[in-house]
Amino acid sequence: MDDDVVQRVFQEGGRDYYQQPSTSSSSSSSILQSLPLHVSFDHGYYLLVKSIQELREKKEGLVTVGIGGPSGSGKTSLAEKVASVIGCNFVSMENYRVGVDDGNDLDSIDFDTLVQNLQDLINGKDTMTPVFDFQEKRRVGSKAIKSFSSGVVIVDGTYALHARLRSVLDIRVAVVGGVHFSLLSKVQYDIGDSCSLDYLIDSIFPLFRKHIEPDLHHAQIRINNSFVSSFREPIYKLKCKSEQSPNGDPSASTFHGKEAMMDNFIEMYLRPPSASEEARINDWIKVRQSGIRYYLSLGDQRIVDRHYIIRPKAEFEVGRMTLGGLLALGYNVVVSYKRASTSVSNGNVSVSLETIDSLGETYMVLRGTNRKTVGAEASRMGICGPWITKSYLEMILETKGVPRINTPPLTSNASSISNQEQLIAAPKPLRITPNLVNRLEDLSQPWTRSPTKSKMEPVLATWHFISSDPPLAGGSVIDPSFRDSLHLAPMPDSYDLDRGLLLAVQAIQAVLENKGLPVIVGIGGPSGSGKTSLARKMANIVGCEVISLESYYKSEQVKDFKYDEFSSLDLRLLSKNIDDIRNFRRTKVPIFDLETGTRSGFKELEVSEDCGVVIFEGVYALHPDIRNSLDLWIAVVGGVHSHLISRVQRDKSRVGCFMSQNEVMTTVFPMFQQHIEPHLVHAHLKIRNDFDPVLSPESSLFVLKSNKQVAYQEILRILDPAKICSSVQNFIDIYFRLPGIPANGQLAESDCIRVRICEGRFALLIREPIREGNFIIQPKVDFDISICTVAGLLNLGYKAVAYIEASAYIYQDGKILVEVDHIQDVSNPYLQIKGVNKEAVAVAGSTLKLDGSYTTKSYLQIIQERLPVLERSSSGIHTQQAARLQELVQLIQSQCNIVMEKQGSSSASESSPSREASPLDGVIEDMQSRIKRLERWHTINTVLWTFLMSAFVGYSLYQRKHK
Repeated sequence: MDDDVVQRVFQEGGRDYYQQPSTSSSSSSSILQSLPLHVSFDHGYYLLVKSIQELREKKEGLVTVGIGGPSGSGKTSLAEKVASVIGCNFVSMENYRVGVDDGNDLDSIDFDTLVQNLQDLINGKDTMTPVFDFQEKRRVGSKAIKSFSSGVVIVDGTYALHARLRSVLDIRVAVVGGVHFSLLSKVQYDIGDSCSLDYLIDSIFPLFRKHIEPDLHHAQIRINNSFVSSFREPIYKLKCKSEQSPNGDPSASTFHGKEAMMDNFIEMYLRPPSASEEARINDWIKVRQSGIRYYLSLGDQRIVDRHYIIRPKAEFEVGRMTLGGLLALGYNVVVSYKRASTSVSNGNVSVSLETIDSLGETYMVLRGTNRKTVGAEASRMGICGPWITKSYLEMILETKGVPRINTPPLTSNASSISNQEQLIAAPKPLRITPNLVNRLEDLSQPWTRSPTKSKMEPVLATWHFISSDPPLAGGSVIDPSFRDSLHLAPMPDSYDLDRGLLLAVQAIQAVLENKGLPVIVGIGGPSGSGKTSLARKMANIVGCEVISLESYYKSEQVKDFKYDEFSSLDLRLLSKNIDDIRNFRRTKVPIFDLETGTRSGFKELEVSEDCGVVIFEGVYALHPDIRNSLDLWIAVVGGVHSHLISRVQRDKSRVGCFMSQNEVMTTVFPMFQQHIEPHLVHAHLKIRNDFDPVLSPESSLFVLKSNKQVAYQEILRILDPAKICSSVQNFIDIYFRLPGIPANGQLAESDCIRVRICEGRFALLIREPIREGNFIIQPKVDFDISICTVAGLLNLGYKAVAYIEASAYIYQDGKILVEVDHIQDVSNPYLQIKGVNKEAVAVAGSTLKLDGSYTTKSYLQIIQERLPVLERSSSGIHTQQAARLQELVQLIQSQCNIVMEKQGSSSASESSPSREASPLDGVIEDMQSRIKRLERWHTINTVLWTFLMSAFVGYSLYQRKHK
């Protein structure tokens, strides 16, 4: 956790920025002191939530927060995500407009009313805030805010850090980056070096340097938002002509009783000044006008898969002056049309009738964030096509006879091939820079205007193909053998997760267009880098199959904790499966049960038109013995892999020791540098996963915990009986702490790194979750690591200071998960309700009558409180468990030494297909027997309880069905 960072920014003083020296008798509350923090969006979100919580505890009355920044930087998104966790009042400065001028104009903001509203809330008075209607271009009413409805108020707007407001703000947050930086990067790439960055800023955002940027330097938390556009949560669309619908009016036939929304837009496409007349629309800028508001998106960032149009959330609001600035820089409006829309929504799917004046047609469009839900709604409405996958822009260009260039070009000249060979011959390590807090003087450009990448690049890169067998000159037909010799040319640069996801899907489509089915993809990278997450997101977009290399584990290797060894994979079966897929043969893919450590069966897989893409993901997916059979190679680094390195560096610095990234990596990830990283440099696409799955609000799981006794029949009633499933897990949590870290005499979870041993796997938690009200907000999943990583922490000086054993009985239906944990040495079990929807989790808790019994304490805290006072120290928690804890530590170190020795011997003598039995095999068996003794009581309880609960659940469902 970042408590030390939060503490650094707290000082005694008043609300205003100009702090006065405090006295011992002063009763003024603690506030944030302005420091040059420069952090990522996810880290900034986490720091802001923790700062609000700490300030709320240290002061009486209201906590006021201002979030400012240029248009498109992500400040509104940050405010909404914080409000969803804290449960505070949210005030948008857009409702304080007094005119219809450009939204960035200071004269159009009613600061007097806003300051008065904030003063009323600070003084404990109710207040009325204005409501502005952008279609009618005027104020249409007001909204009441109760003074005690929430202890926090967030003000969001371009001028939220203006001098008129700073005196009434406790916390000031500046957000820069986002599409604001991306537009600057795009324009500078289009225009070249003919204009300075300051000139471009003054042209596109004329008010930024004079009226916005100076205020941002008064922020206490400064966020650089690298987010551009994301396919993490894409929008799926189905489009057809309205006459294809049995009833042309969606409001009458689709969602009866729902209110229809009517909108009118003007959509314009701007071509760069240096672009040719050919319609390379990926280089164009789209501007959509709705009333007095203007929205901008970069390029035609969409994917077409079968009948679906898939778009990212890539639009952001700009001022009218931005459009004028682009036109002044030489951009030309090449296409403009009006779109009238009537739409209704049921919360999951919206159905719209859209009329395009330039085409003289009306179209029906279904939109939603879930592909299957959109398709099911189309089937329910009786619409089966024909579907239209072209954009309105493409359709208009076709009527004008303008060709569109969208086919990835071939790079068949010798220079490109030689350059590619040179790239592979001299690979560079693929690393990610830790996310450290930088100071202003370390930045080449002011932090408020410096893009996250020093080198400007186009918004979307283009895939090229290379061939070792060029076609004959003058030939008009491409020979099939030449098509087989085509290979993707690797991208010369690495990309962030959002851009990499888009490029990965576009690469699949490029291979499909140029080589046909099937397309076999490999995603490799270290543990915790985000391979599985990327693979699933790609599969959601493309609609394909994902196969984990963990399915190919050998049972004997897994029992010895050898997950990181390449020899742990059944390479012969893997090669056969890939060969069957390549030749359109039905094949059987193994299913591996990690709980038992054995192969539990097979599932059939067959390539077809509906499933022509298969993704293999795993640590060794890009090993030469595997990647040479694949079409697309993707390497992913970063994620928890890099965050653990940063955490170790932070802990070391707290005890007065500095360690470089390389020193930590070679100790904590000993297999990476030698056996994994060399394979990643050959990837066609290299992705830097800057996304923080631990801190990010995108991966939040809301948890309610209680020790109130609940009957299992009551648990079943809150779950969907058609989807309910249950399981039992045994786990052991070990807490590692670096000696010398300052402590207040008691073991704190925030000072520890927790490692969970479950089903033979090791999972990592490196930061304490957020606790707000009754809720615990934590990452959705734990992150797997190898036994060598745990041993590496021990080698770096970390000590195992706590040990918890438990059995978890889990019931879930896909929306809500209920977990009943039986903790050793704790008499009563604890019940946890988990879900991504905060309201659904709260309703489930109320249904089970748990209100008033919730706790946000960790199991470590709960066990500590049960110990005698003399045993509550930072050096350990339970003298009776010391022997077990020491035994586990010795097991981890011994097993890692065995793995490393065998890995070294296999690297030294790869030519020997078989080896003699090692005397260490007896040691392994002894270690396994000790683990089994430690878990024996868990196993007996699990078997008995599983039989009892299965019978109980079956009987309950039978009774319900019978009634």
